[in-house]
Amino acid sequence: MTEVVDRPGGSGAAANRTVPNNSAAAGKAGPARAVSRPQLPAQPAVDVAALGEQLLGKWADARKHARDLARHPELHKTEGLTHTEHRSRTFGQLQYLVDHNAVHRAFPAALGGADDHGGNVAGFEELVTADPSLQIKAGVQWGLFGSAVMHLGTEEHHAKWLPGIMSLEIPGCFAMTETGHGSDVASIATTATYDAGSREFVIHTPFRAAWKDYIGNAAIDGLGAVVFAQLVTRGVNHGVHAFYVDLRDPQTREFLPGIGGEDDGVKGGLNGIDNGRLHFDHVRIPRTNLLNRYGDVAVDGTYTSPIPSPGRRFFTMLGTLVQGRVSLDGAAVAASKIALTAAIRYATERRQFNASSHTDEEVLLDYQRHQRRLFTRLATTYAAGFAHEQLLQKFDDVFSGAHDTDEDRQDLETLAAALKPLSTWHALDTLQECREACGGAGFLIENRFASLRADLDVYVTFEGDNTVLLQLVAKRLLADYAKEFRNVDFGVLTRYVVAQATGAAIHRTGLRQVAQFVADSGSVQKAAIALRDEEGQRALLTDRVQTMVADVGSALKGANKLPLEKGAALFNQHQHELIDAAQAHAELLQWEAFTEALAEVTDPGTRKVLTWLRDLFGLSLIEKNLAWYLMNGRLSMQRARTVGDYINRLLVKIRPHALDLVDAFGYGDGHVRAAIATGAEKTRQDEARAYVRGQRASGNAPVDEKVLLARTATSR
Repeated sequence: MTEVVDRPGGSGAAANRTVPNNSAAAGKAGPARAVSRPQLPAQPAVDVAALGEQLLGKWADARKHARDLARHPELHKTEGLTHTEHRSRTFGQLQYLVDHNAVHRAFPAALGGADDHGGNVAGFEELVTADPSLQIKAGVQWGLFGSAVMHLGTEEHHAKWLPGIMSLEIPGCFAMTETGHGSDVASIATTATYDAGSREFVIHTPFRAAWKDYIGNAAIDGLGAVVFAQLVTRGVNHGVHAFYVDLRDPQTREFLPGIGGEDDGVKGGLNGIDNGRLHFDHVRIPRTNLLNRYGDVAVDGTYTSPIPSPGRRFFTMLGTLVQGRVSLDGAAVAASKIALTAAIRYATERRQFNASSHTDEEVLLDYQRHQRRLFTRLATTYAAGFAHEQLLQKFDDVFSGAHDTDEDRQDLETLAAALKPLSTWHALDTLQECREACGGAGFLIENRFASLRADLDVYVTFEGDNTVLLQLVAKRLLADYAKEFRNVDFGVLTRYVVAQATGAAIHRTGLRQVAQFVADSGSVQKAAIALRDEEGQRALLTDRVQTMVADVGSALKGANKLPLEKGAALFNQHQHELIDAAQAHAELLQWEAFTEALAEVTDPGTRKVLTWLRDLFGLSLIEKNLAWYLMNGRLSMQRARTVGDYINRLLVKIRPHALDLVDAFGYGDGHVRAAIATGAEKTRQDEARAYVRGQRASGNAPVDEKVLLARTATSR
């Protein structure tokens, strides 16, 4: 089945095209609508259907299934509900997901799952288009609570609890975060002390700051929880481990003895989730409730683990739960796509000011500033989407066992920690900019920008605060940098130091700038060609990362040999530079992912337009950091001046293809659900223009005072 989309003035073959009625066009309610496009000379054509399939990625079927569900009104957020009403609706929606086979892909095939880890996350993150509260509450139940039992437990635990978790018979919590230790999981204060006499663990929160906090499903719905606590046996603390704890009586829904809690109440967003606090007063659980894949306690209290290093054991356990960060990365990209789809559709129809005509007002998207604010974010969204697909592949490789070494897991952890901050910050920035770009209409709840932004606000601080995650990335970069020179001989190291010293001298004295200016011969055109070249962009972006890491690495050299306090102080002095380096590294990863995706595009027109979009992304990064490039001698003043001009030229090239590029995201009206993106604005504008034309044609239109004054002046 196909639907014909009438789009006068489209770019080449994209106009009046027939679009397959798959995910690239699914969810469109009502008849096809005419959308204003500029009439221009022959342009490269974007193959929207093919690009849409590429964007769906490896797990296209899972995404299509999830998007089909996300179109259903039963799953949509109902604005204006009280938080208690929203919570009740969201819990009911979980059962809807169970009934429609949307949540079991990652679980073992023996229990009715599909052992499909990548497909599970790909489908799950699409739920953000229906209601972010639903996406996160589903994530708590199956992505955190269920995954903790599956990945940290053994087959005995799987058989005992997973069927109930999968069917929603056991709604549950992931009780890790504490009031006093947010992202510092290793320092949590809740204890699980083994009592050999009763063969039980005693779960206890010794003070108020040790309460589990911000826990989804804790306030109302959770019957069970995976509780993270310091495992103590025979007087030795073996670090953080996970324990299954029953919270409430299934019949009365009251807390069991020794367990208490509070409701977190109304939040800035995600009010469909019953976040709450939990505390434990010497609560006893069976020894076998320890999820013991990575650490076990025998009947007599003897502790054993297949991982002898406590630090490595801790990070291995946390690494099994990385899918939360992976899914947030993907959900943030999806939310950005929804916002840009609505804002760009509206900007092609909304008219404001008649700068170039005495009669017709300009379409918003024809203004350069409007293009700047939307197209640069469109380019970043494409880059983030391609990078996410690589992250999802890495995640699936590890959890399917295809590539599951210690190094693979470390790479996955680092990649997730690098990309999640960028995509979640970008989503907030994009939602805010799209809101402003749509004026007062953007502030109306019916157009979703404000609602989505409120719900996604917390994405930047849960599943790892973004700044803390980037620090983790920076430490990995420093470790890799140090490893490069750990075993080199003196001659190699000497040559490296000489090269560094020479490079530093060139940058300090400005010789590199002079060389660039001479090479450019004062020609703006030559400078622009150098910047738009793929290798030129790669060199600039890569050099910045390498230099930043090398500079911090040199500054921190020997810090591990200093007394603890002095070493920490030295590290703290360079924390800002560390995090900047990690962010630059993550941006480079996104640029490389975009570039690699270009190689997979077979249609020449699509490749041309996507190359412009990739260049816009790369040059926007360079423009954002021009001060660094100038201060460090990587760009001459001559070449730096061309960056903005070339970006502006790219905006003009991309303009005719803007609608195609958002159409390729594959979200229809049932997903976007923004009144300003339905074609209603075009109808209003056409009505207004027809009215004005009719008045002029009738000869009865009143004369504008300015025109009258001009005539009078002429007659004199």
